[in-house]
Amino acid sequence: MPTVSNFPTVGDTDSVIAAAPSEAVPAQPTRDADASPLVRIRSLLPGLARAEQRVAKVVLDDPATVARRSITEVALAANTSETTVTRFCKAVGVGGYPQLRIALAADTARSEARSSRNLGGEIGPEDDLAAVIGKVSFADARAVEETADQLDIPSLQRVIDVLAGAGRVDVYGVGASAFVAADLQQKLHRIGRVSFAWSDTHIMLTSAAVLSPGDVAIGISHTGATTDTVEALRVAREHGAITVAVTNFPRSPITEVSDHVLTTAARETTFRSGATASRIAQLTVIDCLFIGVAQRHMDASVNALDATRDAVGSHRLGVRPDGRRRPRETGK
Repeated sequence: MPTVSNFPTVGDTDSVIAAAPSEAVPAQPTRDADASPLVRIRSLLPGLARAEQRVAKVVLDDPATVARRSITEVALAANTSETTVTRFCKAVGVGGYPQLRIALAADTARSEARSSRNLGGEIGPEDDLAAVIGKVSFADARAVEETADQLDIPSLQRVIDVLAGAGRVDVYGVGASAFVAADLQQKLHRIGRVSFAWSDTHIMLTSAAVLSPGDVAIGISHTGATTDTVEALRVAREHGAITVAVTNFPRSPITEVSDHVLTTAARETTFRSGATASRIAQLTVIDCLFIGVAQRHMDASVNALDATRDAVGSHRLGVRPDGRRRPRETGK
C-alpha cells in the first residue's frame, strides 16, 4: 500500500510539491451560493501544481488586495504567468480571473460585516490570555460557519439516507479524530442505531473485514491522509460496505476509497497539532448527520433518548441547574 500519511495540510503552503498539474474541478452545490472562495482554495491547495500554489498563496495572504489587482499584477506577485493565474482560477472552480475578483470582493465585504476585530489566526508568544481567547473563539466560530456554508447538501442527504437504513455503522478515526468518531457512535447508539467506534489500527481492520453490503463505514481524518483510516475504509469497501469520508481536503487519499465525501472547512495555524478548529468543524458535520438520521426515525429516536436519559437519571446529583435541591419524588 502506498504511504499517504505525509499528505500536506493547509499550513504547509511553502513546502507543498504537487506530483502533477491540477485539473479543473466542477463547482459543487453548497448551502450558500456565495460561500467563501477562500475555503475552496485552502481545501484544494495541496493538489495544485507548484506555480498555482504560488498564486493561491498570494490570494490567501491578502484576498482584499487581490480583488483590486489586475491579472498581470497577481502573476508578477506570484512569480508566474497570466496563463497560470487563469489555470488556477479554473482549478478552484471560479471560471476565470474576473469571477475570482468578484468573489473575493464579496467575501471581503462579508468578512468585514461579520467582525470589526482583527483577530487573525496565528497566536504568538506576545499575545496575552485575552488575545488567545479571542483568537481561539474566532477561529472556532469561523470553522463552524465556513463548514456550514460549503457543506454539500445533496451529499449530506445521501449519507443520511444510507445511515438511516444501515444494518451497522462503524466509525474510524485516530488521534483527535478518534474523539469525534466516539461522539458520533455515542449519538447513534443513543437513538438505537447499531454503531461502533474504533481507533486501534488492528481492530479497525478486523472490524472492516466483517462488514457486508448494507453496512456503513465512516472514516474521519482532517488531512484525509491518515494511513490507518484510509486502509480501514479500503477494506470495508472491499467487503461491500458503503464508505463515507469526513475530511478537510476533497482531493486527499481518503476520498479515493470513499463512496461519499463530506468536507469541513477549518484553518489550522500555530497549534495545528492540537487539532483545535478542525475538531470543531468535524463535530459540526457529525451533528448534522446525527440530527438527519434522528429525523428519519423521529418517534423511535425520541423514545430512545427518553429511555437512555431515564437510565442514567439515578446517577445524577439531586440538584437543579440553579443549585437548588430537587423535590423528592412522592410517587403521586
